[in-house]
Amino acid sequence: MVAEGAIRSGKTIDHCIIASMYLETCPDKIHLASGSTIANAKMNIGDCNGYGLQHIFRGRCKWGLYQGNEALYIRTKTGTKIVVFAGGGKADSYKKILGNSYGLWIATEINLHYDSKNSETSFIKVALGRQVASKKPMVLWDLNPCNPNHTIYSSYIDKYREEGLEGGYHYQHFTIADNLSVTPERRAQIESTYTKGSVWYRRDILGERCKPEGLCFPMWEDALADEPERKYEKGIWLNPPSDYCLSIDYGTYNAFACLLWAKYGHVWYAIREYYWSGRDEGVQKTDEQYYNDIEGWLKDTGLLEDGQQRLKVIIDPSASSFITVLQQKRKFRVITADNDVEAGISETANALQNGFIKICHVCKNWKKEAGGYSWDEKGETDKPVKEKDHLMDAMRYFVKTMNIVETNMRRLRRTA
Repeated sequence: MVAEGAIRSGKTIDHCIIASMYLETCPDKIHLASGSTIANAKMNIGDCNGYGLQHIFRGRCKWGLYQGNEALYIRTKTGTKIVVFAGGGKADSYKKILGNSYGLWIATEINLHYDSKNSETSFIKVALGRQVASKKPMVLWDLNPCNPNHTIYSSYIDKYREEGLEGGYHYQHFTIADNLSVTPERRAQIESTYTKGSVWYRRDILGERCKPEGLCFPMWEDALADEPERKYEKGIWLNPPSDYCLSIDYGTYNAFACLLWAKYGHVWYAIREYYWSGRDEGVQKTDEQYYNDIEGWLKDTGLLEDGQQRLKVIIDPSASSFITVLQQKRKFRVITADNDVEAGISETANALQNGFIKICHVCKNWKKEAGGYSWDEKGETDKPVKEKDHLMDAMRYFVKTMNIVETNMRRLRRTA
């Protein structure tokens, strides 16, 4: 069974209910639940906002280990069933599910599971192969729509729909309107955070498969602003920023790009940029030189003065050598960035569209990059063209790592 469609449409809850009915009477003892990571599997299938397996079988289940894997032990009408939880998003994820025969395989976000032509290393192919000896196999997959060129469609979902599948194949499409627990008012609020017609609106709200085209951030000009004016009256600053943060995309031959963010009210402003391209300038800088540049660039802000709280720095996780330099200087609190590209671009577009972040006009290199930052329309997955994207990456690191969108959505829900 495949459930594909919009976010918050009830796909995973439906599959958890179907899985629980199957587990009550199935003859097989060992079963599999997977997500892109084990945390994702436990969140979406184990918990599922209070409707997952651990809640459906409340009082009849407990978490434990099975052959080194996290597992949910469930007492059913036909004996104890063991549901092994696993992450399937990495190239070596298949190793965690070898050695067992599974009756049920319930997978959330199946398009984020690792697949390859090699049947011995593909998590999807290995998991399907582990059901060969099952007395009564069942497969439950869910996914949000993604790029139509993705191999999950051509190799599995559409292939099975067109050619049929021994034992039966069921496909169901969902839109956000299918979830009756989401009121029309709440649905309108969710939809208002999207640009109608955008790739994310079509996927997340309408549940359509579509590939991104054109600019990644077509709304970029609307996000430009001046830094809010700060007035000095009677010995105090009025409307000062409540917080600061740096976000950095590290490069030596490629560009080293940095944005300084200041928070005014509920909005984060990129108030200045640092940009050095060894390729364009013909001179590569060392980590120490970059550090000295950043320190001098921030000197007039007072953020690095003694007694100040260490300034947060969100940085490309691959920049290990520069991270070491920052940690040694002890003027910065280093946070390695969440580098989920697809989710990061989606959340950044949301933040730009809804005014959760603003970019000050002084960030001239940012404007040059944003105006040309485009999707790779020929790819199987949603990725931008890797060209002049360094400040775009620095912005994406900031939005995704600081959880800007979800933080603001929670605030809006509280004030609604």
